[in-house]
Amino acid sequence: GVLISVYGKGVLICGESGMGKSETALELIRKGHILVADDRVDVVRVHNSIIGHSPELLQGMLEIRGIGIIDIRAMYGVGSVIVSKSIDMVIHMEKWDSSKEYDRLGLTEETVTILGVKVPYQTMPVRPGRNLAIIIEVAARNLSLKRMGYSAAHELDRRLNELIAQNSGNHT
Repeated sequence: GVLISVYGKGVLICGESGMGKSETALELIRKGHILVADDRVDVVRVHNSIIGHSPELLQGMLEIRGIGIIDIRAMYGVGSVIVSKSIDMVIHMEKWDSSKEYDRLGLTEETVTILGVKVPYQTMPVRPGRNLAIIIEVAARNLSLKRMGYSAAHELDRRLNELIAQNSGNHT
């Protein structure tokens, strides 16, 4: 997997080899987000948080198939890499399966348990043409809003229920 800080949220991107995790991380870094670890993310539990970091040997390095190992700090500057970050969200990339039903509203919140701590978890279906970096940026911002008590999915649900109540009241 790849751990990257996106708008201050630690996003662990995982999935099978070849899904585009490192390339997505590279695009996020190019946009100003910060690399924590690529390929191997070591984790420890600190109170009720999971902290991820890169083994010293791999710090600041990113593997891009077809190019090889690149040094993010040398390419993008010292501010493009940090040693550790809390894991605030896990995004699992998987190959798009047209027969599978993917969550479209976000009313249910999935979690994954890491070292006894529940962490928000989202499946990201991958197919050509999807801008994965932008989707991850939106997921990080959406997580921030949810932690502040706002859920767009719940707001839409509230509006729909209000509309239904209004319409059922008009037919009596």
